Amino acid sequence: MTEHGPVLPAWLCAGCSAPWPCATRRNELLQEFAASPISLALYMGSYYVSASQDMSWAPAGTLHRRFLGWLR
Repeated sequence: MTEHGPVLPAWLCAGCSAPWPCATRRNELLQEFAASPISLALYMGSYYVSASQDMSWAPAGTLHRRFLGWLR
């Protein structure tokens, strides 16, 4: 289990305090979902929706880049 999970509702990384998903967690997720990138996109999309509700003050484009923009 990773130490780099989200701390809610701030959406910071529990392991390194960076905005979640941090670089470490992104790499972990890419490895975990290497065989199913569509599933990873759906998984991160669900986090995007939750984060959008918790951080309604954040611009949607910023959150989109943070949660989905790094996917291939």
